[in-house]
Amino acid sequence: MLERLQRRLGLQIIPGVFFTSAGIAALFVALAVPFDKVVADSFGLLTGWVAHNLGWFYILSVSALLFFLISLAFSRYGNIRLGADDSRPDYSNLTWFTMLFAAGIGTILMFWGVAEPISHFANPPFDGVKPGSEQAASDAMTIALYHFGLHTWTIFAVPGLAMAYFSYRHNLPMRISSLFYPILGERAFGPWGWAVDVIAVLGTLFGVATSLGLGTLQLNSGLNYLFGVPSTGLVQVILIAVITSIAATSVALGLDKGVRRLSQLNIVLAMALLAFVLTVGPSVFIAEGTVQSLGTYLNALPRLAFWTETFKDTDWQRQWTLFYWAWTISWAPYVGIFIARISRGRTIREFIAGVLLAPTAFTLVWFGVFGLSAIQMEMSGQIALAEQVQQDPSVAIFAFLEALPLSGLSSALSVIIIVIFFTTSSDSASLVIDMMTRRDEQPSLVRQRIFWAVAQGVIAAALLLAGGLDALQNVITSLGLPFCFLLIFMAVALFRALRADDRGYSMNELVQGRAFPEVVAPSETKQENDYVSETADRY
Repeated sequence: MLERLQRRLGLQIIPGVFFTSAGIAALFVALAVPFDKVVADSFGLLTGWVAHNLGWFYILSVSALLFFLISLAFSRYGNIRLGADDSRPDYSNLTWFTMLFAAGIGTILMFWGVAEPISHFANPPFDGVKPGSEQAASDAMTIALYHFGLHTWTIFAVPGLAMAYFSYRHNLPMRISSLFYPILGERAFGPWGWAVDVIAVLGTLFGVATSLGLGTLQLNSGLNYLFGVPSTGLVQVILIAVITSIAATSVALGLDKGVRRLSQLNIVLAMALLAFVLTVGPSVFIAEGTVQSLGTYLNALPRLAFWTETFKDTDWQRQWTLFYWAWTISWAPYVGIFIARISRGRTIREFIAGVLLAPTAFTLVWFGVFGLSAIQMEMSGQIALAEQVQQDPSVAIFAFLEALPLSGLSSALSVIIIVIFFTTSSDSASLVIDMMTRRDEQPSLVRQRIFWAVAQGVIAAALLLAGGLDALQNVITSLGLPFCFLLIFMAVALFRALRADDRGYSMNELVQGRAFPEVVAPSETKQENDYVSETADRY
């Protein structure tokens, strides 16, 4: 039946993956729009159950995966190359680091760079810490770095490393289901593998929709500050429609030099904003605080990595850590594929060191400049930033910039950066989702890519109408759980394959004598990776 529907619609897809993913997404929107309160309350209850019963599982899983990656880097497996033994990296270190930044953290640092530290500064999660105190300021920076540092990039690195290894050393399709070949064997290319890809598609779809929703809230706050545009649900839906239209146009054009240059320009604009705040802000305080924050983060990391609020009956960890881990996990298929595409030729040790350390270092600088500047403003009484952030975290960056010189110009620049970041994220994610829902030999049709771009916008609008920020947090915390299990299985599959590789066994021997499937010819592998090349070429 699904095959007949595919032929009737003229689609180039894997019917089971495409229609199942699209059907679940459509069902969610169909229920969320007319029954917004019921849907919001249902996901609130589900998230409450997940946080209460399985919050420890999120915390333990991500920390265990970080330990797994560090162990791999220092083991003999670290010398294995992601490709032929004589291959070398496709990109220079500087270009690689720049693309890592563009892939995973540009979109979220704009929203949380000020809001996160100020929130914890005003409401410390630890007992005995006075709000607004020096200890609260130190803890706020430590928690922000914990949420956006090594643990976040662990979640991206695991699928990225596994994808690069199986794709470049064993010629498997660059698809999430391929990572389970050492466990599932040829079943990875049938219904079992399709089920894995459906989870990956939905995770990417809702993860990007959540980012789009947060970006819309922040964009609406910026337009309200600059032009007095009201902050209403209608305005936010219109903004989502505009961003989705731009993304759909871009994804329809494919490899477009204008879009690539626009993405490169956006990174330059973000760096210019960073340099501006560093120059006009408390530069010495920022430098001193950044160095100190690095030390306190490294010192507190072992404790935070396994902290589960066991002896406190609060909702803090659900609203912050669990939401971040689930949100990042939902992005993992998309960012993992992107990182894999740009990492061919590197050793496993180089990959892990680069993916974990380079973005974490940039995160330290970003929070050092924006977070410490905001805390200094609050402590000096220059502006009541904490009160505004507690009422609406999406206004944080604009309320912060208002206290600096040339606030109108810097706020306008922030709006531009936000629009481009979220547009290119939607564009790239649409290409990724399209790849995961079609076979290797099938061409990527424009209407399929546009469909996924529109789907992200519609889901984001439904989430905002169903409860705004709370709905975004609740949905993603619940839906991130299945992919958390997949991450663990990815690590197991990767380790089994590495052991076989190190001992000289072939992949077919690893899967109990089954022949390694020659399902991907070199030309097909290139075709399947073209869409990621488009994304990589932009940065």
